[in-house]
Amino acid sequence: MDDRTKTKQNTLYVASLAKGLRLLRTFDETHSELSLAELAARSGLDKSAAQRLANTLHLEGMLDKDATTRRYRPSHAWLEMAYAYYWSDPLVAQAMPKLIELSQQIGETVNLAELSGDHIIYVTRLPCKRSSFAATVVGRRVPALLTTSGRAILSSFPAEERAAALRNWPVRGYTPHTTVDRGELFQAVETALTDGYAIAHNQLLPNETAVACPVLSPEGRAFSAVQVSVSSLQWSEARIKAEILPVLQDTAHGLMGKMKR
Repeated sequence: MDDRTKTKQNTLYVASLAKGLRLLRTFDETHSELSLAELAARSGLDKSAAQRLANTLHLEGMLDKDATTRRYRPSHAWLEMAYAYYWSDPLVAQAMPKLIELSQQIGETVNLAELSGDHIIYVTRLPCKRSSFAATVVGRRVPALLTTSGRAILSSFPAEERAAALRNWPVRGYTPHTTVDRGELFQAVETALTDGYAIAHNQLLPNETAVACPVLSPEGRAFSAVQVSVSSLQWSEARIKAEILPVLQDTAHGLMGKMKR
């Protein structure tokens, strides 16, 4: 029995609410405004159900609707929910001064990432001058195995959990150099375990090098990581290890034990 079947057999499970949430999850960076037909197609709901749910979510203030095109998009209520999340996550508040200090020291992009299932999600992003808009927006989810943050976090897991993740967690190519071979990913995670950090080139963007250190709990397990992204045209790996890695490690160590889990 899979997790979805178990969930639906739970007597407290509200199927109509779940369908509404499924509709909300159809929106992303490439689908920011959707017609009723597109909502139905992307959610897998029939058009009648999608129409009722979309109308309810619109009346409840969760979706805006263009009066002319009749297309839906997320409302400001989503920002209110994000605001509430930030107050519920003590790591974000405690990490911010240290992340700002790190950003000012190195003058490069600094991210705080947390594990979200088999993905990482960026919960804090401090961009540099060369950052694109996409690199400044919090909430982006990326398959964990493709990121240095995910590999650094996974390296803190027990061996059996690491092996299961490397077998089952999703991979996909973002650049011609994205590592999708699971044998190579295994080696990358094992190297992160030995070194105490993960470093990789051209995984999500061309000419980008990322380095991440796990934020460990007192028990030695991580659910978050501090990550720095730099231009590989300006930074060699040797220079990263000499100038960025020591202060990155200090920042991650300073946050040890502050995660909410």
